[in-house]
Amino acid sequence: MFDGGFMNQPFAFGGESKEGLDEQIIYRSSLQNFLIDTGDEVILVDTGFKTGMEAPAKKLGAPLYMGEKVADYMDAFAALGYKPEQVTKILVTHKHPDHTAALEYFPNAKVYISPEDADAMKLEGENIVRTNYEDGAYKNFPKSVKVADGIYFIQAKGHTNGNSIVIAESDGLFYLFHGDVTYCDAALKANKLSIVFEDIKAARETLDRVREFIQEHPTVYLSTHCPEGYENLEMKRVMKL
Repeated sequence: MFDGGFMNQPFAFGGESKEGLDEQIIYRSSLQNFLIDTGDEVILVDTGFKTGMEAPAKKLGAPLYMGEKVADYMDAFAALGYKPEQVTKILVTHKHPDHTAALEYFPNAKVYISPEDADAMKLEGENIVRTNYEDGAYKNFPKSVKVADGIYFIQAKGHTNGNSIVIAESDGLFYLFHGDVTYCDAALKANKLSIVFEDIKAARETLDRVREFIQEHPTVYLSTHCPEGYENLEMKRVMKL
């Protein structure tokens, strides 16, 4: 939806300490969300902004610039060849509007979301699935729910109090849709939290678990806020730490 942006190092790395970080070091920024077509279902991982959302202006020295607008979420969705009524499930990693604002455009979708973030958004209705991660552990993550064959919605608190991640298994690879566990792949590799979180202790635990998972399984790391997110997917590039 957006591309060609940037974030500086204190923003991307400075959640636990900004000591030694340099505002002059910047990392690429973008905005994208993801779609999973199982053959039987069309499943979205998050949704973008509402139609008509404009990017904040580029400012010299800003910690984050989202980038130039590429397309509205629904136009990008339609360009893939799908219609809104085909979407069966939406897996919400967390409540922030760049991940949830287009939920209303999908009339037939069940929306999977943590109780904490559903309550924070005041989401109601039969289509809202406040998951309690009732299927127990998935690999090294203690709480998960299987939402389709090979697709798991996993508790991963920290960035928000109800933060979740999604892992999809396909052809021996693990596709990890992490929302905003990190804002750029460089932060994952450097083992750094960004400055945006609601529970820093939980955010650290989640990042540790994500890194442990990646070290033990061939993982394609799918970021929302940096171009490596779509590049990793296009190349099926396995993350190395």
